Amino acid sequence: MRLRTFLLGACSALAFAGMASAETLTIATVNNGDMIRMQKLTDDFKAKNPGIDLEWVTLEENVLRQKVTTDIATKGGQYDVLTIGTYEVPIWAKQGWLLPLDNLGANYDVDDLLPAIRSGLTVDGKLYAAPFYGESSMVMYRKDLFDAAGLKMPDAPTWDFIADAARKVTNKDKEIYGICLRGKAGWGENMAFLTAMSNSFGARWFDEKWKPQFDQPEWKDTLDFYVKLMKDAGPPGASSNGFNENLALFQTGKCGMWIDATVAASFVADPKQSQVADKVGFALAPDKGLGKRGNWLWAWSLAVPAGTQKAEAAEKFVAWATSKDYSNLVAEKEGWLNAPPGTRKSLYANADYQKAASFAKMTLDSINSADPTKPTVKPVPYVGVQFVAIPEFQGIGTAVGQQFSAALAGQISVEQALQSAQQLATREMTKAGYIK
Repeated sequence: MRLRTFLLGACSALAFAGMASAETLTIATVNNGDMIRMQKLTDDFKAKNPGIDLEWVTLEENVLRQKVTTDIATKGGQYDVLTIGTYEVPIWAKQGWLLPLDNLGANYDVDDLLPAIRSGLTVDGKLYAAPFYGESSMVMYRKDLFDAAGLKMPDAPTWDFIADAARKVTNKDKEIYGICLRGKAGWGENMAFLTAMSNSFGARWFDEKWKPQFDQPEWKDTLDFYVKLMKDAGPPGASSNGFNENLALFQTGKCGMWIDATVAASFVADPKQSQVADKVGFALAPDKGLGKRGNWLWAWSLAVPAGTQKAEAAEKFVAWATSKDYSNLVAEKEGWLNAPPGTRKSLYANADYQKAASFAKMTLDSINSADPTKPTVKPVPYVGVQFVAIPEFQGIGTAVGQQFSAALAGQISVEQALQSAQQLATREMTKAGYIK
C-alpha cells in the first residue's frame, strides 16, 4: 500500500512539474481577418509544442499601436510576441527593443521571403520581425456597376478616371457609393492612404531640410481632391471609417470602388464572406502622370520584444505563424484563396494559389512597384512610402490625421486643416531638433 501511495505521489509530482513548466505566451495582435484566422488554427501549434500555451490580446489597429508602443518603450513586459508594422521594426531594433530572429529553424527558408518585404524588417543584416502578411494597395471595384455605367477599368487608372467613375457609379438612393476611402484619424489609418495618394500628386511630408510641406500646392491639390470626391461619391460618416469599416461596406455591396490594402482582396473575393465576390475586379493604385502611383508598402509582422522572459518559446511561435507550413495549413483548412499574401516567393510560384487568387499578380506587381527609398516625385531626406521612418512620425502623423479627418467631416475647411498640419508639424520637428 505504501509503495502504491508513493508511486501515486511521485506521478502527481511529475504531473505538477509538467504543468508548472508549461509557458504561456501573451501575444498582442490586430483585429484583422488574417490574425483572427491564425488564432483559430493554433491547435496545430499547440500539438507541435505541448509545453507552450497562448494568451491573445486582440485590439483595433490604433489601440494596438498605442498599447504596444507604450509597453515596449517603458519596458513593461506585458507581451511576449508583438504584431508590429514595417514602420516600427527598424526604429525599435536600433533602440534595442527587439530581439533578432536568429533561431527560426532549419526549414524556415528566410531567402524565400520577398526582398521588398524582407528588407524593411532587416537591420544590419539581421531579421528583427517575420512578416505574417505583406501588402501594397490597389483598386478593388465592382465590375457589374462599371458595366451598367458603360465604364471599363484600366489596369493602371488615373485619379481623374477614378473620380469620374466614382461619381457615375454612385446611387445614394440605393445606398451604393462610388468610392470608399479611409477617413478614420491615425498615422496608419487615414494618413497611410493620404500619404500614398499625396506621393502621386507630387507632395511630400518634408523637404530636404526637414521643413514640413503642408503649405505647398501639391498637398492642397491632394486634400481638395479627396474631400470633394468623398463628399460627392463617398458613404455617410466616412470620417469614422478605417480598413475594417470599409471592408464591411464593400462586402455588403455598398461601394463601387475601394482603394486599400491588397490583403483585402481575399476577403472581398471570398463567397463565404462577401456578397459581391463574383463581381470584383482589381487594378493598380491610381496616378497623376507624375511617375508615382498612390500605393504603399507594408507588412504586419511578428516580433519578440527584448523584455520577454520567454524568448525561445516566442521565436517558435513566430516561426510557426510565418512559415510555408502555415500557408499550407490555411490552404488545407480554408482554401488557397485565404493563404496570407505578400510574404513569400514560393506562394506566387504556386500554381494552386495563382488559380485560386485572381489578384495574385496585381498584388505582387503593386508590392514590387513601391520604393521606400524614393517614395516621392521630389527628393526627400526620409525612407518610407506611406510613413516617414523617424520616431516622431507616429505622433505627428496621428495629429495631422485628426485635422484631415475633421476636414472630411466638414468641421473645418481644407485650408484650415493644412494650416494646422503645417504649424503642428513645424513645432514638433523643431522641438525634436530636425529644424534649427
